[in-house]
Amino acid sequence: MKRFGLTIAAALCLSVAAFAAGNQPTTEKWEVKINVEKLSKYLKLDSKQTEEVANICEFFSEQMSRANYAKKDKDQLMRNAVYGNLKLMKKTLDAKQYADYARVLNATLQNKGIKID
Repeated sequence: MKRFGLTIAAALCLSVAAFAAGNQPTTEKWEVKINVEKLSKYLKLDSKQTEEVANICEFFSEQMSRANYAKKDKDQLMRNAVYGNLKLMKKTLDAKQYADYARVLNATLQNKGIKID
C-alpha cells in the first residue's frame, strides 16, 4: 500500500511538472490587443470612462508595438509605455478601479514574460 501511494505521488508530481513547463511565460513579441468591452465590465466603467479607456488602450497598443519592434532601447520604450498607460488610467479611473486595473495589467505582463522594474 505504501508503494502504491508513493507511485501515485510521483506520477502526480511528474504530471504537474510537465503541465507547468508548458505554461511558462514567453518572450516573443506581444501583439497588444485589449478587449475594452470586457475590461469595462470588469472595472464597472461608466460611458465616459469607457470611451477614455478605449482611447488609452489604443494609445498603449501603439506604444507597445513600437517598443516590440524597436532595435534600440526596447526595454526603456516598454517601460515608458507601461508607466504612461498607468498614469493615464490613474487620471481616468477611481481608486478601486485603478487598483483592479493595475493588478490585471501586472498579471498580464508577467504572463507575457515582460518585466518592468
